[in-house]
Amino acid sequence: MGDRGQAPSPRSPHGSPPALSTLTLLLLLCGQAHSQCKILRCNAEYVSSTLSLREGGSPGTPRGGGRGGLASGGLCRALRSYALCTRRTARTCRGDLAFHSAVHGIEDLMIQHNCSRQGPTAPPPARGPALPGAGPDPPTPDPCDYEARFSRLHGRAPGFLHCASFGDPHVRSFHHHFHTCRVQGAWPLLDNDFLFVQATSSPVASGANATTTRKITIIFKNMQECIDQKVYQAEVDNLPAAFEDGSVNGGDRPGGSSLSIRTANPGSHVEIRAAYIGTTIIIRQTAGQLSFSIRVAEDVARAFSAEQDLQLCVGGCPPSQRLSRSERNRRGAMAVDTARRLCKEGLPVEDAYFQSCVFDVSVSGDPNFTVAAQTALDDARVFLPDLEKLHLFPSDAGPPLSPATFLGPLLSGLLVLWLGFSK
Repeated sequence: MGDRGQAPSPRSPHGSPPALSTLTLLLLLCGQAHSQCKILRCNAEYVSSTLSLREGGSPGTPRGGGRGGLASGGLCRALRSYALCTRRTARTCRGDLAFHSAVHGIEDLMIQHNCSRQGPTAPPPARGPALPGAGPDPPTPDPCDYEARFSRLHGRAPGFLHCASFGDPHVRSFHHHFHTCRVQGAWPLLDNDFLFVQATSSPVASGANATTTRKITIIFKNMQECIDQKVYQAEVDNLPAAFEDGSVNGGDRPGGSSLSIRTANPGSHVEIRAAYIGTTIIIRQTAGQLSFSIRVAEDVARAFSAEQDLQLCVGGCPPSQRLSRSERNRRGAMAVDTARRLCKEGLPVEDAYFQSCVFDVSVSGDPNFTVAAQTALDDARVFLPDLEKLHLFPSDAGPPLSPATFLGPLLSGLLVLWLGFSK
C-alpha cells in the first residue's frame, strides 16, 4: 500500500522541571531485578545524589548548560554517574525491564538538560542513619502490573504502540507505515527482550506473488517473579485457547496471573493479555488465514539489541519484499470493481485498509477477506493511542516530488557544463 513515510514521534516530551523528571524515574525503583542485576542499586544511588537538588531547587530552576544552570552542575554529574552504573551492570541485566527503562530515561534526561556525556560524576552517596521524622516508605506497586505501576509513579498513562498483520499479509508498523508484502516462510514480527512473535506465510496459490499467514508463534520470555516462559502457537484451523503446555496463565510464580489467555469465539478469535509488560495481543482466523494485532508498551517494544533489528512491526517489510503498485494492480480472480463494492460495505473510508481489502478479495476471489481488513481496522480503533492516525492513505513509495527536487540536479548539471566550456 506504500509507505506513509511519517517520522516516529519523539520518545518523550521535553521541558519538564528537573524535580518532576527525577520523580518520573522513581518508576524504576519498583522493578524486580534479576538476582545478579544491580539496577536497583544504580537507581537508589541516583535518587540519593539528587536529593539536595530536589530539596533546594524549585520547578522554575533553569535548564541548560550555562552560567550556574542546574544542567551544568549537580544533575548532569548525577546522570553521568547513573549512566556509568548502568553500563557496569548491563551484562547481567539483559531482559530486565527496569534496566531498559533506566537506560532510556537517562538518555532522555541528558538531552533535556543539555548534559555532555563526558565530564565529572557525582561522588558516592554517604551512608547515614534515616532522616528524623521520615515516614514509612510508600507501598510498592505490583511489579507484575505494568500500567498500574507506571500510572501511579508518573501520574499519567504509559505510552503504547500498535502493530498489525493481516490478509496478504499487509503490515501496519509501530510508526504507521503500511506495506503489502510478499514474504514467504517465517519472518519475525517482534523480537525483543520480553517477547518474540513469528509469522509463517505461504502463497495463496501456486505461482502467485500474494501470500497469507498460516502460522503464528509467540514466545513470552521468562520474567523474574512474574511468569515462566510460555509459548503460544496458532495455525490455520487450529487456534487453541491455551499455551503449548496446556496452561492458560503465566505459571505458579507470584505474578502468574499477569499473563492470561481467553477466547470469545473458539476457533476464530484468541486474546492474550500480558499485564506485566503492558501488552495485549489478538489473533484471528478469517478466510483460511491468520491475522495478528498488538498493543505494547513503548519501553517493551524498544528493548532490543542491534542483532534483533529485523522486525516487521518495527521497520515494516524489507524493501525487497514489498509488492509494488503495479504488482498490486494486476488482474486477480475477481474483478476489481466487484471487490471494491464488497469492501465498501464494511469499509466506507477508502484508506489503506480499504485498498488492502480490495487487493485481497480480487486476488483470492474470496469475499470473506473483507472481514480480515474490517477486524484489523476495529483493533486499530481500540489499540491506537492517537485516533487521528487511524486511517492511513496509500501513497507512492517515495514522497511527492516538488519543483525544487528537479531544480537542484538541473542547476548542478548546468554548472558542470559551464565549467567545462569555460576552460
